[in-house]
Amino acid sequence: MIPRRRFLQAAAVALPATALPAVTLPAAAASTAPVREGAITDLGPASTASPLGNGEFVGDILYMGSRGLSPNVVGAWDLTGDTITTHFEIPTGVGIWAMCKVGTDVYAGTHSRSDLYRIDTLTGRTTKVAEYPDHFIWTMCASPDGLVYMGMSQPGRVVEYDPGTGLSRDLGQPAPGEAYVRSIQADATHVYAGTGSNAHLVAVDRRTGERRELLPSELLDRDWVSSMSSDATHLAAGLNSTAELVVLEKADPARYRVVKASAPGEKYTVAVLVHDGWVYFAGRPSGTVYRHRIDSGATEVLGVPFPEAQTVRILEHRGKVYGLQDSGVFRYDPATGTMDYLSHTQRGFRSAPEAPMSVHSDGRTVYVGGKSGADLHDLAGGKVTRLPVPGEPKTMVTVDGTTYLGVYTQAALYAHRRGEPEAKLLFRTGHNQDRPKDLCHDRATGLIAMPTQPEPGHPDGALNVYDPRTGRRDTYRPIVARQTVFSVTAVRGTLYLGTSTQEGLGSTPVTSTARLAAFDLRRRRVLWEIEPVAGASAITDLAHTPLAVYGITDTGVLFEYSLRRRKVTRTLKVSRRGGDLVVAGPSAYTGDADAVYRVDLTGFTARAIVTGLAADWFGGHPKLSLSPDDRSLLTIKGRSLVKIAITPHRPF
Repeated sequence: MIPRRRFLQAAAVALPATALPAVTLPAAAASTAPVREGAITDLGPASTASPLGNGEFVGDILYMGSRGLSPNVVGAWDLTGDTITTHFEIPTGVGIWAMCKVGTDVYAGTHSRSDLYRIDTLTGRTTKVAEYPDHFIWTMCASPDGLVYMGMSQPGRVVEYDPGTGLSRDLGQPAPGEAYVRSIQADATHVYAGTGSNAHLVAVDRRTGERRELLPSELLDRDWVSSMSSDATHLAAGLNSTAELVVLEKADPARYRVVKASAPGEKYTVAVLVHDGWVYFAGRPSGTVYRHRIDSGATEVLGVPFPEAQTVRILEHRGKVYGLQDSGVFRYDPATGTMDYLSHTQRGFRSAPEAPMSVHSDGRTVYVGGKSGADLHDLAGGKVTRLPVPGEPKTMVTVDGTTYLGVYTQAALYAHRRGEPEAKLLFRTGHNQDRPKDLCHDRATGLIAMPTQPEPGHPDGALNVYDPRTGRRDTYRPIVARQTVFSVTAVRGTLYLGTSTQEGLGSTPVTSTARLAAFDLRRRRVLWEIEPVAGASAITDLAHTPLAVYGITDTGVLFEYSLRRRKVTRTLKVSRRGGDLVVAGPSAYTGDADAVYRVDLTGFTARAIVTGLAADWFGGHPKLSLSPDDRSLLTIKGRSLVKIAITPHRPF
């Protein structure tokens, strides 16, 4: 195991802080020049990273695919020379989740959009060979006779690609009604598909298409078969959200064994490899790596190569076991029992601006959330440093010098103080929740609220109420029945909740309209619910003044809820789609992916103050942060962080 602090020091060498040129006005100009609302200052790349999505060996070269870059790349790591020798650009899609090899050709599958690429490792040529309408190519394998099989979403189906003919064949849904095929293996006669959000392990006859459920009946109430590996005689599959591994015989699936990952709080089995009579598997959230002996049933803990990291693929090469993670690659030697950690960026893997997930300013530092951490931009000096976080910071708020970060995939809350090298884990939500949606602080009670979305396929979002003085956290689920709380704002001890009809991803909404609800933070109960805007499926953000609560919907409609009259008093179509909403004095600001709008809260009119942003947010939800002095907004243009001057108190 590599000590966390020592690895962070190594990572700092691999990813040096980037000094950005400061943009400074002469003193006289700074004091006398009028501020033009909408003036943009470019602060450089918002978040720079090199997260890995998958990998594959061809000879002594490990081909590693990236996630979230533009373009994404497959980097070739020559283990003999211990360096990245080249990068192959993958121009479409937002990430490479799936890879396999056929002979010396490497195949890479993208998502959003779903395209299939072939890299000829002998000539260095990259070719897009197929494209599909599916949202994701989640997983991929090659059969012994050289066909490529892909697991898709949504819906959860299996597609066969024949490199010889260039033709694709739809094998349909192995478990009709399931939205995801998240793991896949193939042999000479069958394709084995693992599904979610209800777990199935289905053998599909490659010739006839006949389907047969292999998952033992005692495991059919699990959420996912999320990872899989096989050899000639056995299948090994990882299960969520119970951190189990099932190992079964292909010839007689009734002969099986269920293994539980032993680390405290372990929830997911994220990667599996069957090799030399062992099943190697990795868990989350601990980041522990295990191995299980097929013949004897013995299970060992090999260590934690990087705390809380997600392992996206486990591979074998020349008798050693390699595990790919966002932060690097662990290598385990079964002969000696030793494990080391290798930085792919130190060896030359490309770091590039990623699609950011969140932005927040505490006045001196701007946090930009990305994969496995956040870039911290010092506004005074321009220095950028990386804050490692095991997951994806989706939402942030600063209270009394501490910045709180809501982190996916564990629906976790972390705390960070400026200058500290790491963030501190405060809690994980549990309750089948995975995605924080918003954070806010109530001054009257001192409490922090974080709503969360359930895991894919699960009903009912939750609300966490955290007391930073005592560390106590209370979770309420459901809070608004059969909906997810998407946004929150607090006024004098009352928490206002804006909801979404979407529960867990992949599930069909059972309600039709987003709601505004009030939750008493002292008595801990919902006071009332209304539907403020007909036809809206989400209230993407809330903000308030002393007299009213304002919300923006997914359809770009702003509404005003009067706290005195206790009803919606005005609505206004502002933007093409909803994003974040902030209030500064008599003005509100919101944005979509292309523009930022100012709303005059007195006259209830709106106009664009910035256009042409073409903001490339991960997941498409536009973000906006208000500086504590109410003088600027922080967002992105393309993938660059920008500061936008505002004058909220000047006439509209």
